[in-house]
Amino acid sequence: MAEVKDWRPFVYGGVASITAEFGTFPIDTTKTRLQIQGQKIDQTFSQLRYRGMTDAFVKISREEGLRALYSGIWPAVLRQATYGTIKFGTYYTLKKLANERGLLINEDGSERVWSNIMCAAAAGAISSAIANPTDVLKVRMQVHGKGQHKSLLGCFGEIYRYEGIRGLWRGVGPTAQRAVVIASVELPVYDFCKLQLMNAFGDHVANHFISSFIASLGSAIASTPIDVIRTRLMNQRHVSMDMNGVVTAAATPKLYNGSLDCAVQTIRNEGLFALYKGFIPTWVRMGPWNIIFFITYEQLKKY
Repeated sequence: MAEVKDWRPFVYGGVASITAEFGTFPIDTTKTRLQIQGQKIDQTFSQLRYRGMTDAFVKISREEGLRALYSGIWPAVLRQATYGTIKFGTYYTLKKLANERGLLINEDGSERVWSNIMCAAAAGAISSAIANPTDVLKVRMQVHGKGQHKSLLGCFGEIYRYEGIRGLWRGVGPTAQRAVVIASVELPVYDFCKLQLMNAFGDHVANHFISSFIASLGSAIASTPIDVIRTRLMNQRHVSMDMNGVVTAAATPKLYNGSLDCAVQTIRNEGLFALYKGFIPTWVRMGPWNIIFFITYEQLKKY
């Protein structure tokens, strides 16, 4: 019976992640569109089409239809089924192991911050690296909406044919870095807030709600610059499409040679604050996402 319980954090984490993804995905689509626009070295996305999250939401809905807001939802669900399951399951499993070895709890009964951060960082890096191909598919489909990429399999086939296996792991560096930052901030902050609010609210929904909201703000501030770099690298394609819809290998060289080059060119051409493009939808999404996730997760733990 103990072995079955050990798998529960993985299952609960996956189900809660998928539930949260469905509820907040349109916000994520507006974030992706905002992050890739205004690239002066890329004529395809040099124009500033959207003034902000609300404007992007309205224009995408009006010009492409409501379904475009959910372009990329299936790779996102697949991502959460792998990334969410592995991340949260690994995090709580590592915490359990740390506790058994006396590395988690201080003498006063509180949890050690550094131990929480190490568990969260390891869980984030491992899970994001494994799930990176689904992230690439999601970004590509979000950027093009109802246009060039019509299905998950079609997008996968195009990337594999023209960019190879490496194309599916494009941006894996900043993806892992972002996951480490988010996990290192989000999970320990949530656990810390939940513990501090236990006397006032108990282990109930109100506690989970407030702790989730606080965790999401810190996570958004810390991760948005890395997220902008990650999105731009993932959207950097090595294929082009002619007027007849025929896809061929792109003749233009890569725009960015890596994470550092992308950061430098973004700051040089668009200013420092360009690294915070999409911050509002990132935060707005993280708040409800974390609230839905943690409330779902905590309720599942009762069964």
